[in-house]
Amino acid sequence: MDRLARLFAAEPVRVTAVLRLPLIALIAVLVWVWEVDHWLPMVYVVVLGVWAVAAVLWLVLVSRGPTLPRWADWASTSIDVLVVVVLCLVSGGATAALLPVFFLLPIAVAFQDRPLLTALLGVGTAVAYLAVWIVYSKRDDTVGMPNVVYTQFGFLLWSAVATSALCVVLVRRQARVLKLQEVRRQLVSEAMQADERHNREVAEHLHDGPLQTLLAARLDLDEVRERVDDPALDAAHAALQQTAAALRSTVTELHPQVLAQLGLTPAVRELVRQFESRGGCTVEAELDEVGKPESQQLLYRAARELLTNIGKHAGATTVHVGLVRRGDRIVLTVTDDGRGFDPAVVEKYVADGHIGLGSLLARFDAMGGSMEVHSAPGRGTQVIATSPPETPPGEQT
Repeated sequence: MDRLARLFAAEPVRVTAVLRLPLIALIAVLVWVWEVDHWLPMVYVVVLGVWAVAAVLWLVLVSRGPTLPRWADWASTSIDVLVVVVLCLVSGGATAALLPVFFLLPIAVAFQDRPLLTALLGVGTAVAYLAVWIVYSKRDDTVGMPNVVYTQFGFLLWSAVATSALCVVLVRRQARVLKLQEVRRQLVSEAMQADERHNREVAEHLHDGPLQTLLAARLDLDEVRERVDDPALDAAHAALQQTAAALRSTVTELHPQVLAQLGLTPAVRELVRQFESRGGCTVEAELDEVGKPESQQLLYRAARELLTNIGKHAGATTVHVGLVRRGDRIVLTVTDDGRGFDPAVVEKYVADGHIGLGSLLARFDAMGGSMEVHSAPGRGTQVIATSPPETPPGEQT
């Protein structure tokens, strides 16, 4: 949930970073079209140029980083207000062209996710507007201080109140979304745990009941076959052998002991061995030891489902399976050189009742992980499954 909150907090900074560039372009165009003499033209050009370069670099920075410092939102907008004030103070007659910019700044402030800072920045914008007019009127005796300035100052204060109220609404909605996301994650987690408990109970019942009965019947049949040479007994023995093998396979699929006892890496290695033994594909496996992560059931299901899909539908000759720990995440990668497909049809498959891959996508999304499907007809498929954040191995209990 904390990660979701950080992602939501970073989004307003990215939005304002994008909006800042056309605002700078508008300022340059306004002053150029106005054709006025600047009080300090070189300072004006330098400040505007530095601001433009910094804005581009800032946009690149916030676009690459998944999260940002908490101060990034209010600091970037505060710098915008300061730069506009400086531009107004050094532009002289051009101030009249730049004054409307103050009415645009509160719009950027509205994207902040903290009402108090939004209010402070909004009020600061209004005060800066009034201060620029005071300085402008003192330096140019022909202008004076028009009464409309105070009205416009009031409008800016109203904008500050309005954007702060909007911010309060957005913050409350964000909190509800985060809470719903957490409830969804808990429900999916509980459903998976219940499913696992049910599978374990069924597996134990099959192992201790029908499978043991079959094995006992096979032993009795072996004793009879030693005394009686009858082809019908041989056929019955072969049928018992096949049924027992099928039951063992079902028990293993329902509750893989290697996963519970040894962890995810040996379990995935066993899946790869079984897949390769069925023939038809060469498997290249790069499996790092990742221990027993909290999401090992989810990742194991993903590996099993993806390999099963490859065996049934891909027509591949080479498959690559990778498993690695990256920070607090476990990443499973399954790549094949098969016929591929259009990932957009996954939703259609779900609608038609083929929910295997669609179910995995929904589970990873609900648990806070991700699953990326890269494929195209005739170009193979790559699926990258990333676990939810994991507790560091040293802190697991």
